Amino acid sequence: MQTKSTARGGTRGPYAKTAARQREILEAAVAVFGSKGYSAGSIQDVADRAGIAQTTLLHHFPTKAQLLVAVLEYRDEISPDTPGTREHFTEVVVQQAKNNEGVPHLIELYSVLCGEATTEDHPAREYFVKRFERLRGEYSNELRYLASIGRLRPGIDPGIAGPTIVALWDGIQTQWLLNPEDVDVPQTLKAYLDLIIISPETGSAQQPMADSSGS
Repeated sequence: MQTKSTARGGTRGPYAKTAARQREILEAAVAVFGSKGYSAGSIQDVADRAGIAQTTLLHHFPTKAQLLVAVLEYRDEISPDTPGTREHFTEVVVQQAKNNEGVPHLIELYSVLCGEATTEDHPAREYFVKRFERLRGEYSNELRYLASIGRLRPGIDPGIAGPTIVALWDGIQTQWLLNPEDVDVPQTLKAYLDLIIISPETGSAQQPMADSSGS
């Protein structure tokens, strides 16, 4: 009796072929939706890009909306939102920005779909609403932790600075897509984070100032 997978070889047979076909479709959809947008890019465009019949595509993804959801999940799998790790927040953000430069097609897809999703009936609207809500909360919480250990500069409100990081990242990333030679996303993000976060070498913002009166 044949098994679906082996410990070393992974998935085999029809399951492997199905997974490979779906990946081809998703890559094609990334290219089509990234260049034309979801509204203008058609199922036929994706099928043509993948080199398959439209009926074959619809066998894997019965509707265009289901294909879009799968594309967004695929994007998150390839380019996940990883910033966090407490004391190393700045380093992780900068490294993720550098990693994103290696998948410009996914960044283009994200930017195009994010812009389109502002319309009420767009199938990706809920995805982006939840994503931004999550990121605002996560980044603000990371900054609150840094404030608790004296690593956030005085006067910085984590509830405002967290969403600012999200907005800056998306905005400068769009500028990078338009003019990659003149825009440095990692350095821009680091410059802002250095303004609000105190490096470990500098010392704690919560340390009391020395009394200069001499008394």
